[in-house]
Amino acid sequence: MKVILIKDVKGSGKAGDTLNVADGYARNFLLAKGFAVEANAKNLNELEGKKASAQHKLDVEKAENEKTAAALEGKEVVIKAKAGQGGKLFGAVTSGAVADAVREQHGQTVDKKKIVLSEDIKSFGDFSAVIKMTQGVSCSVKIKVVEG
Repeated sequence: MKVILIKDVKGSGKAGDTLNVADGYARNFLLAKGFAVEANAKNLNELEGKKASAQHKLDVEKAENEKTAAALEGKEVVIKAKAGQGGKLFGAVTSGAVADAVREQHGQTVDKKKIVLSEDIKSFGDFSAVIKMTQGVSCSVKIKVVEG
């Protein structure tokens, strides 16, 4: 019997896979527990529609990320920080602070988890960071930490 998996089934496949399985396994386990549906024309059409929709969503997200990366590539982000004697910062400049500064200064929203700092920022000066977005899209920004 040919079935389309709705959920991941260990040892059989992942959701969206079309499998040929024994009739008993299909009727008594996969269909009964709601892990699969029979692979008829209607269900195969729905599966193709869902795959096309998911691919379109990925394409739109990649286009948005490329636009954001192009807007931020090579830009400088200025972060004001307080320091004690000797120019050592109180704490460190984190990726969250960089994300906030990017949003304020350049109007682009970036998830702080996607910002990779080249080193820990614990003093004034110039640093660099890479913003790794989805699907291989990334850009680099310069970070300038000044006394504030």
